[in-house]
Amino acid sequence: MITIAVLFFAKVTLAQKELLSFDENNKYIYYQVADVPGLPKDTLLVRASNFLKSEYSNFKLNHTADPGLLNSRGKFLAYGAGGLLKHEHGEISCSLNVECKDQKYRYWLTDFVFTPYQRDRYGNFAPEPGREVPLESALKKLDKKEAGSYLDETGTFCKQLGDRLKLRMSRISAPKKAEITKKIVTDKW
Repeated sequence: MITIAVLFFAKVTLAQKELLSFDENNKYIYYQVADVPGLPKDTLLVRASNFLKSEYSNFKLNHTADPGLLNSRGKFLAYGAGGLLKHEHGEISCSLNVECKDQKYRYWLTDFVFTPYQRDRYGNFAPEPGREVPLESALKKLDKKEAGSYLDETGTFCKQLGDRLKLRMSRISAPKKAEITKKIVTDKW
């Protein structure tokens, strides 16, 4: 039973790397398309914007020329592989794009850049200045085990963000209750 559990855990952790693909520019990308029947483009844009503002407030919205596209840039912490004490090894910044049309939307995360952390003079972990490693070249510039761990964490983060976005976009809003206003008729007694 323990062997089966270990094999299952290994399969799940290895599957996270497979969530990321390469796009036409040889950059890692997490890309999904979802259908939401019955919802117009404007509603989907408002829901995506509210999602970013409420659940991922560290992603800052950028202005785009396309009115159906939301572009944002943010980051998340990477903890690395193994070790008894879990601490931040660095941060991974990425861009999130959500494009909406009537009854469907697509989203993708790309431009992953790893910034390693180092201890500062106060003993806190802080970004190492001037050192940024694109995730595509992480296997060449970082330890192979750590780079694999960062790819796994990136895949897990993308999947979690995508699941939460799908839930928010497909949520049925409660119908508004009609207010009953009392009218006074003065011409009839």
